[in-house]
Amino acid sequence: MTMTLHQIMIRAANRGRRTLLAPALSRRSSSTAAAASAAASDNKKNMIICACECPESCSQQCHKLLHADRQHVIHPYTSMTDPLPTFPIQCAQGVHLTLKDGRTLIDGMSSWWAAVHGYRNPVLDKALKEQVECSMSHVMFGGLTHTPAVELATKLLQLINNIHDDSTMYHHFTKVFFSDSGSVSVEVAMKMALQYWFTLDQPSKTKFLSLRNGYHGDTLGAMSICDPVNGMHSMFSGMLAKQLFVSTPTGGMEEDGLQTISEMKQLLQEHHKEVAAVVMEPIVQGAGGMRFYHPSVLKKVRQLCNEYDVLLILDEIATGFGRTGTMFASWQNESTYQPWYLTEGSSYSIINSEVGEVSTNDIVNADILCLGKALTGGYMTLGATLTTDKVAYGISQNGGVFMHGPTFMANPLACAVSLASMNLLTSSPWEERVRKVENALIEHLSPLSELDSAVREVRVLGAIGVCELKEGLDRDGMARIQRALVEEGVWLRPFGKLLYAMPPFNCDELEDEHIKKIGEAMYKVVSSNLKA
Repeated sequence: MTMTLHQIMIRAANRGRRTLLAPALSRRSSSTAAAASAAASDNKKNMIICACECPESCSQQCHKLLHADRQHVIHPYTSMTDPLPTFPIQCAQGVHLTLKDGRTLIDGMSSWWAAVHGYRNPVLDKALKEQVECSMSHVMFGGLTHTPAVELATKLLQLINNIHDDSTMYHHFTKVFFSDSGSVSVEVAMKMALQYWFTLDQPSKTKFLSLRNGYHGDTLGAMSICDPVNGMHSMFSGMLAKQLFVSTPTGGMEEDGLQTISEMKQLLQEHHKEVAAVVMEPIVQGAGGMRFYHPSVLKKVRQLCNEYDVLLILDEIATGFGRTGTMFASWQNESTYQPWYLTEGSSYSIINSEVGEVSTNDIVNADILCLGKALTGGYMTLGATLTTDKVAYGISQNGGVFMHGPTFMANPLACAVSLASMNLLTSSPWEERVRKVENALIEHLSPLSELDSAVREVRVLGAIGVCELKEGLDRDGMARIQRALVEEGVWLRPFGKLLYAMPPFNCDELEDEHIKKIGEAMYKVVSSNLKA
């Protein structure tokens, strides 16, 4: 299908508040005219792009909020002096976001993977309220402990060890370190690996090996293991630690990962005495490109790590807690892994007649595991780094202590709501819900492949739906697409070449009609706003 060219221009800012300038008198000097022109230019620069549908009728309160926001609040991944437009939000409930102007949007982002149960979930609300009213909101974790942290650690270890009862006979992961966020959990994991080898008298093992197109966070250590060329942090390359990288799998089939494994084997042969750990996002690369790869890649990487005596760190921050269809992406195997692709007119998928089951023998166990995002159901910031007795005893033999301790470590509020979120997830039919979302995404995103002049590929895995464009969006393109999606009643956050959806799959209110509207909005916006 040939795409219709239709440019949607962002509304002029505050059209109802135009500054009226008196006509210049013919006798006015050229310098005075220049000054007036400069003033008008400065005024235009400072104008606010109101996110409301009718900026002319925007309330004074909304205008003040937007003005203060634009002048003083720094938002993620946007200019500090000329930021992208923001949309004032009033509240969130279930799968909907309500803007201050009264418009309601279907949330297709789960607040960046996190709000898997939707918003204002009564179970999670109750957990927060009870923790504040009956106990405490925070207390230092040095020298003290508390019930929410211990119970959450127990729950996480039962989950990650695939234990379905109250047993504490953990067969692999045995230790949990709580931190502030997912990115910090990666920093903690890297420090664990470095300190492990240092304590074992192998201080030369200081490098990390990672995949191209990977993303592990925006803190300094995490940035060093993100793609230094194609990632978001290339400007910092001169000051970041130099790490090792291999090419990412070219697709979702088993053969697409052969080159990756070949390169990794060669690098480990040459540098295993310098490599502390391999770091990977299992099965799905998130912000680095939303790519899927076959579980066999993960298995072979584990074998290489064993062969060359390096640790394996798996970053499950985005994929953990059901998003891909298994509780953790590192549990995927050939029967559970069912991606779906439409690539420039041709389709392929790995769809089994029966839903596969997780096999303990197929689980790829890392030495260190990073968790975040959905850990609290999107309610509060919290990260967790899990490890084994091997790593823990390696670090602490001969009296060694692990050198990390955040001020808000194991925050009781965050731990309480996280425990409630884990219990809610495991007691719900989340696997069935993920499959329903997956089928709905396939059905309602597949028409995007008809827009072959603009769309390179459409792909779906679990509750992740991706439309990869042929050309990346610049600043104005992103703002235009964002506004157009809002006008269609949908909240998505496009970036680069990606327009993707990851709805709150375990929300009771989520229905097929919501995903249908997301798909229709994506189709309309791409067909109307992009050209080859």
